[in-house]
Amino acid sequence: MKIGGKPYRTIWPNVDGSVEVIDQTRLPHRFETRRLATLEDAAHAIRAMIVRGAPLIGATAAYGMALALREDASDEALDRAHDLLAETRPTAINLRWALKRVCDAGRNRPREIRAEAAWREAALIADEDVETCRRIGEHGLAILRDAAAKKNGAPLNILTHCNAGWLACVDWGTALAPIYMAHDAGIPLHVWVDETRPRNQGAALTAFELGGHGVPHAIIADNAGGHLMQAGKVDLCIVGTDRVTQNGDVANKIGTYLKALAAHDNSVPFYVALPSTTIDWTLASGGLIPIEERGASEVTQMTGRLPDGSVVTIDIAAPGSPAANPGFDVTPAGLVTGFVTERGLCAASEDGLRALFPADGAVR
Repeated sequence: MKIGGKPYRTIWPNVDGSVEVIDQTRLPHRFETRRLATLEDAAHAIRAMIVRGAPLIGATAAYGMALALREDASDEALDRAHDLLAETRPTAINLRWALKRVCDAGRNRPREIRAEAAWREAALIADEDVETCRRIGEHGLAILRDAAAKKNGAPLNILTHCNAGWLACVDWGTALAPIYMAHDAGIPLHVWVDETRPRNQGAALTAFELGGHGVPHAIIADNAGGHLMQAGKVDLCIVGTDRVTQNGDVANKIGTYLKALAAHDNSVPFYVALPSTTIDWTLASGGLIPIEERGASEVTQMTGRLPDGSVVTIDIAAPGSPAANPGFDVTPAGLVTGFVTERGLCAASEDGLRALFPADGAVR
């Protein structure tokens, strides 16, 4: 995708052997990149949400492993790097998938070629994510075309939650990829962008993306979605996910479950876009997914830009009040209309998933 007319991925290698990422903590007020030169740099980028989104977390972790092996290619260093990166974010399954893949590429090889093998594997993971998201976009585009055909030329109103665009992946995105393709195809549409408290990934990142691509949109308070559905102003919802279990339960940014409930109550289709790497075949249902509890300051503080252009963080809560901050919730499969994957559309169920991925996700 493009920023200021220049094409970007969210992560790319530098000629000096380091990795560059877009610093998403600076958006939307500043566009800055961050150089990752060590394992510790990569771990910090994931933990501090300089990079975020399940696919991008996986790609960053893969490069983090490669950076670690350039410093020390021993089995002990491989294991230490894996464990350090695995602890950075507990909910997104892509992280552990990518780590295992790079470990498998490097282990049991001569030490002098391990780093190179890990680097190639990390680059392959990034390239594959781009193609996967492109295919998700094409399959989701079919849904948007069908929905738009029923609007008699009026804009198709789509609601999304959090950020599942190209900033959450290496390029294209998951939930936003069909929207970009529909917009580029001339389908009239409008996107309701949940602000997505407490980190405001919708207001800051999704709106930044859509605005940069010229997609009509409006930011709404998280609690406005149900009202808009009742008023007939939402034609469908589409979100991403950080983990999907065998039975089709979906873990996504906190607040997704409430939108799914409102959509179900108002007969609004609710789709989840996901790469197959987000399916956790080891967990039977969503109640087994570890839910990340993040720091209270994300709830009690907010960052914004003042009229003079300076960016500051301020307290917004009652002094001394504690805050809870679960980062994700689980949407039961029964509230999901269907999944949009790189292999096509399927029901939100184990049978639906295995119809597309019969060998327990063997594409991995």
